[in-house]
Amino acid sequence: MVVKGIRWIGVGTTCVAEMRAFATGVLGLRVVGADGEQFVELAMADGAKLELFGGARSADAPWLFERSAVVAGFLVDDIHAARDELAQAPGVELLGELNVMPGGYAWQHFRAPDGLVYELTADPSAG
Repeated sequence: MVVKGIRWIGVGTTCVAEMRAFATGVLGLRVVGADGEQFVELAMADGAKLELFGGARSADAPWLFERSAVVAGFLVDDIHAARDELAQAPGVELLGELNVMPGGYAWQHFRAPDGLVYELTADPSAG
């Protein structure tokens, strides 16, 4: 597996509105998706994403922020091969299923040997 960079950062926070204002007003990120006041997806100039999760955080992935408020997504070219490699790695636990969106964007959460949650990310637009 070769990690090309960080493509996604998820943050569990009780201050979604304040963080959204900071991300757009100070960091210059643009909002590309939102679900009420408890979730916002922001894009960076290179296409990387920052997602802010409030309230119940991520109901479809309850493990996501259980030990850390910040989760990083490692960009890989072949998420299927990288997922298979993780499945064989000592001390690694795959969490949930491989999620694939229309257009090929995909992610797989996993618990690393340090006990924290990370994700593999595939993004065809990353080039």
